[in-house]
Amino acid sequence: MWQNLSLRGRINLLLALLLALGLAVNIARQVAEAGPRVQAEDQSVIRLAREFIEMIVADLNEAPDPDARLNQIAHDLNRLRHVSIALRDAGGNPLTPLRSGADDTPGPPAWFVSLVHPEQTAVTVPVSVHGKPGSLVITSHPNDEIAEIWDAIVTQLEVGSVIALALFLVMMTVVGRALAPLESLAQTMGELEGGDYDARVAPGGAPELAAICSRLNHLAATLGEAVEDKRRLAERAVSLQDVERKEIARELHDEFGPYLFSLRAHASALAKLADGRAPSADAVRKHGGALLEQINALQQFTRRVLERLRPVGLAELGLGKALESLSRLWRESHPDVTIETTISPALGPTGETADLTIYRVVQEALTNAFRHAGATAINVVIEPAEQPGRDGRFCARVRVSDNGRGMEPGQKLGFGLVGMRERILALGGTLNVASGESGVTVEALVPTAAA
Repeated sequence: MWQNLSLRGRINLLLALLLALGLAVNIARQVAEAGPRVQAEDQSVIRLAREFIEMIVADLNEAPDPDARLNQIAHDLNRLRHVSIALRDAGGNPLTPLRSGADDTPGPPAWFVSLVHPEQTAVTVPVSVHGKPGSLVITSHPNDEIAEIWDAIVTQLEVGSVIALALFLVMMTVVGRALAPLESLAQTMGELEGGDYDARVAPGGAPELAAICSRLNHLAATLGEAVEDKRRLAERAVSLQDVERKEIARELHDEFGPYLFSLRAHASALAKLADGRAPSADAVRKHGGALLEQINALQQFTRRVLERLRPVGLAELGLGKALESLSRLWRESHPDVTIETTISPALGPTGETADLTIYRVVQEALTNAFRHAGATAINVVIEPAEQPGRDGRFCARVRVSDNGRGMEPGQKLGFGLVGMRERILALGGTLNVASGESGVTVEALVPTAAA
């Protein structure tokens, strides 16, 4: 049953039990104190009555009229409470009682009387009238005291129950308002689970719950941004794929087509020369040399296309050799530019995906530096690093800096760097481009396989 109760039900039940327990403990304390209290009152009254009677009956026989004096004593004893006095003869037989302490008013229940005062207390005071021995029997009747205690307990029970009920209602209202944000939290979480990332919960309740609501709203906003970024990334990836296919198709059409046409023309010319009776050696040599030149150009073109699709030798030679080969190709075409490449020995294995990503970042940065920056010196540094906010996740930091003219204010990144950034973001890394008077610095954090 306890496991099926809600948090609000559990708190309300605990409050009710605590209030009931407090009321029961208070009533039990009063009941436990009732017995000693009645007993003390009983002994006090008996002692007072006995001392009073012993004092006034001491000279009873010396009175002119002992019977009248005895009646006067009875009249005086009527002022006492909680006792009854009976006159007995020498044989112990009761005579007419002088006063009875009993009354006809409703009293406390019998079980309570037997609990707090199970036995009556009686004291005998000997008297003698005209030489006839007798006795006055004083019997305690603490009904008034017991009734007062019972009334106090009943009043305490009634008033305590009302106060406990009022406190319970107040606490139940306070707890209900304090826990009200939990229902909103559960509803908002359900909406987030259903894909509604615009759902928000109004912060309220205790400071702890308000903080949870605020963090949930921040989480929902972050999750919505992440989903939107994912959607844009997928859309951008498809767009970049289409752009890359168009560029490859254009290059195949613009370069591969003319080369094939030229090869076909020279091959047709050689075929005609072969059909002649006396082919000219110079003509054959001319067409053969042209064929070799076109074939060499096709090989260079095919190498460039393959390099764009997949770096040659990256998997076989490793990242260091592949970057060295890339730098050598750029130095051959631009001998006036200095390229320094430093790979930290502490980098270690990074994985095939990370190697390819690092290679592409360096390749794109070098391409931009040569085509747009007009740089004379380029520095490439690759070293291990820890990615902030990823609990010590290991990454490779790639930094490519040049001394070119930098980017124009407000200039947007090209398709290449945008594609690189989205590729690295998909892997869980980051890419930043900083431009200043001393040139452009491209820095990327690429998660490695050791992460």
